[in-house]
Amino acid sequence: MVGDNIEVGVYGIAKAKEMAIEQGLDLVEISPKAVPPVCKIIDYKKFMYEQKKREKSLKSKATKVIIKEIRFGPQTDEHDYEFKKKHAVKFLQDGAKLKAYVFFKGRSIIFKEQGQILLLKLAQELEEYGKVEQMPKLEGKRMIMFIAPKKTK
Repeated sequence: MVGDNIEVGVYGIAKAKEMAIEQGLDLVEISPKAVPPVCKIIDYKKFMYEQKKREKSLKSKATKVIIKEIRFGPQTDEHDYEFKKKHAVKFLQDGAKLKAYVFFKGRSIIFKEQGQILLLKLAQELEEYGKVEQMPKLEGKRMIMFIAPKKTK
């Protein structure tokens, strides 16, 4: 048994429970697989509260990946392309990943080369803001490309 205000040693279960009751605390088994099992006398509610608090702070410090999508058609004209590119630049500057895709409707799948050219052109023009994580790849009726923001320090 280990804990505060206790002499570390091997005690029987009844004696350990008695010691915990004397101090008004809980007897908690820390490592049951050890021989003999290790127990600790602590305030269990306080321990659980601190553990939840620690987990919450770690979760808040974790980085969240935000993915923004931009959709093009294979016949997207220049003005629409520039408008969407401006949004893509803003997303990358804000630190979000960008998922750009060309959606092929009906028979427009015959223009897949145009879609690929459009995505590669976008990747080339966004080179200073982000780097291509996945080159254009056809998945069903969509040609998808991922761009990750460049690290700014």
